[in-house]
Amino acid sequence: MAVEESEVVIPELETEENLIATARHLVKALGSNSNLTSDAKKILADLGFQMCSINISGEKEEGKQGQGCEEDEKEAEEEEDVNAVEDQLGVIRDKIMRWEEDRSMIWDSGPEEAFEYLNAANNARQLTDKLESLHSNKEDKMYEFLSRAYALLQKAMSRLEEEFRNLLFQNRQPFKPEYVPSRSCEEDVVDENSIVSLGDETIEESLQEDSVSKDSEEHLIDLVHPDVILDLRCIANLLFASNHVRECSHIYTIARRLALDECLFILEMERLNIEDVLKMEWVTLNSEVKRWVWAMKIFVRVYLASERWLSDRIFGEGEPVSVVCFVDASKASILQLLNFGVAMSIGPHQPEKLFLFLEMYEVLANLMPDIDALYSDEVGSSVKIDCHEVLKRLGNCVRATFLEFGNAIASNASSTALVGGGIHPLTGYVMNYLRNLTDYSDTLNLLLKDQEEENPISLSSDLSPGTKEDSKRPGSPVRVSTMALRIRSFASILESKLKDKSMLYKEVPLQHLFLMNNLHYMAEKVKESELSRIFGDEWIRKCNSKFLQHAMDYKRASWSPILNLLKDEGIHVSAWLIPDVQLRNDVRISTSLQVVQAYVSFTGKHKNHINDKHNKYTADDLENYFFDFFEGLQKLLQLPHRK
Repeated sequence: MAVEESEVVIPELETEENLIATARHLVKALGSNSNLTSDAKKILADLGFQMCSINISGEKEEGKQGQGCEEDEKEAEEEEDVNAVEDQLGVIRDKIMRWEEDRSMIWDSGPEEAFEYLNAANNARQLTDKLESLHSNKEDKMYEFLSRAYALLQKAMSRLEEEFRNLLFQNRQPFKPEYVPSRSCEEDVVDENSIVSLGDETIEESLQEDSVSKDSEEHLIDLVHPDVILDLRCIANLLFASNHVRECSHIYTIARRLALDECLFILEMERLNIEDVLKMEWVTLNSEVKRWVWAMKIFVRVYLASERWLSDRIFGEGEPVSVVCFVDASKASILQLLNFGVAMSIGPHQPEKLFLFLEMYEVLANLMPDIDALYSDEVGSSVKIDCHEVLKRLGNCVRATFLEFGNAIASNASSTALVGGGIHPLTGYVMNYLRNLTDYSDTLNLLLKDQEEENPISLSSDLSPGTKEDSKRPGSPVRVSTMALRIRSFASILESKLKDKSMLYKEVPLQHLFLMNNLHYMAEKVKESELSRIFGDEWIRKCNSKFLQHAMDYKRASWSPILNLLKDEGIHVSAWLIPDVQLRNDVRISTSLQVVQAYVSFTGKHKNHINDKHNKYTADDLENYFFDFFEGLQKLLQLPHRK
């Protein structure tokens, strides 16, 4: 039967005390009604848990704020009727010992049973505190009551520890796969043994494909089912009030540490030591770095943020025990991730690894504000220090590997000339490498600027003379950064290396064709990318002038002895190569105009001496032949034999 409205006397809600008294009155009145629905009972139990939490928290605050009423309370407690205490002990004992015989989980039996047990345990604690304040002799009845109350309290605390552990484990919500983006670990394979392996592919783009969206990075998730948060908080408050802080914290830390390990397992982050990383093949290492980059974002911004939120909800936001539990639970996991960064920083500074180092540095640098906020207290300072140290080590790797790139270009050796005089693989590798570096301009400028301030002489000592002059030229870009100077220096080293490689050709025309092709490729790569802002218009004009000069030198060296090519055996299709379509057409047309014009002039002057029998080629024939030029040996092999 429902409680009649007239039966419930609600005090005036003038103060917080009146509000609490009203809530207690409602709980007591509704609790006496045996005809409540299951929903009403659940609401009643939740309200009871809230009241329990408020009571315990209120007692803690009273203990902090003053001791003025202790004497009065002591006198009142000393006047406690022995029979009343014994009755109270009997009620508490019945409720607590009932569950000692029944080893099923109390919280599995429903909210009403859970609230009753929690209330009995709290009564045991309060009674123990009162009896302790009496300072009774061992012969007194009250001392006997104290022993019995204390024994009941310990049984209750032990049982609540089990319930706390069970609630944490049974209601744990594992990290869900939908937060893990799809990826392919076998993509973007780069051969670590070759400096010419990058090609036209952008490593940075492949890594960004696996990035986590900003929304998911900032999203807090429920790591424990929200329905039991209030239960856990009430149990924790009671355990703390009963001086079981260490036991409760230990249970929580172990449970959450296992959950964090499971998260890393779902993210496929293995426990790797330094030796494991140093022995990795390039394909595996590349895959591990890519996985680490997106796993760090998810782990810090989604999982750790949610872990801190969970700790605050159970133990109280900003409470020391909340911070300690979070740090103790998460420290091993975050250090496991950082260890991979340490292992990477120890390995060799191969140019191919620069983009991996940059990705790792940037993601950790971007996450540092989040990490600093999560571990802002003194207890978490060691984690922050370790993170900053790994970030510093990765930054040093970026600088060292970037500067080593110039040495790698200079040391690239070859003993044979590239067939056909086309684009040398070194040219393609270096220019694509430099183009990809522009995606990391801010990071590189920051890191190189820091090193320049520490040691300005060492950083600029090996810049090419031309690069140094460009940096001082009034017409150079407005602000020439250390990164820009370095990239220009790399291009100068490449150009010098190409000149050396051109000397491997025995034919002088082919030397010019080779340099024309490669300088044209360099100019085009600069013009079509952000490199144009680094090199500037003056450099592009100079490079254009150089490859045009080589084009002219090629034509002079190839076609000046034109009469030697106008023999009976005819003109053969060139097996040399100009890869760029526009440049190939330009050279074809300009060369064709010169040769055909000379041929027409020659045959015109000697038409009286050359009859049709000896004149095998018309001007149109020659023009058609020229349109087969400069497509390489493969094109030559595909052409039918011409008679």
